Amino acid sequence: MHQPIRILDHEHRIIERILRALEGLCTRLVRGENPPAAAFLQIIDFFRTFADSCHHQKEEKYLFPVLEQHGVPRVGGPVGVMLYEHEMGRRFVADLASAVAAYEKGDPSARAAIVENGRGYIRHLAEHINKEDNILYKMAEDMFDDATWTALLAAFEKTEESVGACTHEKCERQAAELENSWALLASK
Repeated sequence: MHQPIRILDHEHRIIERILRALEGLCTRLVRGENPPAAAFLQIIDFFRTFADSCHHQKEEKYLFPVLEQHGVPRVGGPVGVMLYEHEMGRRFVADLASAVAAYEKGDPSARAAIVENGRGYIRHLAEHINKEDNILYKMAEDMFDDATWTALLAAFEKTEESVGACTHEKCERQAAELENSWALLASK
């Protein structure tokens, strides 16, 4: 596995930790517990900062265009599907944020909206990650030459520098803390 794919794969594992934390929070809501809105807000911020601004940007600005240059179609092909799924994910996160804002204000219907959007996003992202890990990244591994991998790695490093707010180390710590606090295994 080439370094850019290792980076994206590792980012998926970090994102999965946050998905487990979100599932734990949703389960608590279903049980009638009142997890703090702040926990949901941390998760939403993580998705926006790390998953979208860092991880998805590497794919959308660099990996996907290079796949297209190597003959993988956007329209009617896997690149277009991934882009569409990224947009779907952004909508889930926006709807989740709206539901959490209502939850903070005491709206009783917000609990169900959080669970619906949270679990919908969990399912969506789990399927999306599976497609990238098992189809898209394997296609790239088979197509790209060493010069392409070197250029992608440099572009990924630029993305991380420009995002700045969420270094891998910081995000890994945050993901571990959220997972340890809220994932089902951490249920109290």
